[in-house]
Amino acid sequence: MSDITKKLPGRPRSTQSHQAMLQATLELLAEVGFEAMSIDAIATRAGVGKTTIYRRYNGKEELVADAIESVRQDVVIPDTGNLWSDIDALIENAAHTTLSSLGRQTVAMIISSASSNSQFAEIYRTKYLQPRRQAFAIVLERAKARHEIQADLDPGLVFDVMSGIMLYALMFQPTTESWEGYVRRALGLFLRGASNRS
Repeated sequence: MSDITKKLPGRPRSTQSHQAMLQATLELLAEVGFEAMSIDAIATRAGVGKTTIYRRYNGKEELVADAIESVRQDVVIPDTGNLWSDIDALIENAAHTTLSSLGRQTVAMIISSASSNSQFAEIYRTKYLQPRRQAFAIVLERAKARHEIQADLDPGLVFDVMSGIMLYALMFQPTTESWEGYVRRALGLFLRGASNRS
């Protein structure tokens, strides 16, 4: 019994250390950028040993990706029974996630880190972006089953185009309409040729 009691406090400490790592990583990423930050600096800022970090992560790239994702909300895939209602729900969710000051900062960190480090870009793409693309594909597969869009439409390409439109509008905000309205209108132009409606 006494041995079990002694082991119980270890888990909260492990959770606290992990949170400290993630927070230190985000702070340093904002302060000095991806290339200038180091595992040594993260460990010092978090108050943990380097071995503690390397027990969880293979390197800085993986840690930074995890830290960024820790402040991002999971994307909920809607199922309204209509493609454009689903798209509108996705746009609304994206607006809620990215248009806040934290959301903008997070997007900036992703772009900056991916632009300066190809290893980070690959880890982030594989671990976080690809699952989102696959989840989004469900929306289009349902639309295909309802004969709303052509059966050969590439879901990955639609996701990439939608993401590009969102990022562009985030950096250069529309002046004559809302962010959501601009994204919907631009995506509508792209999807119009793929629609089965006359």
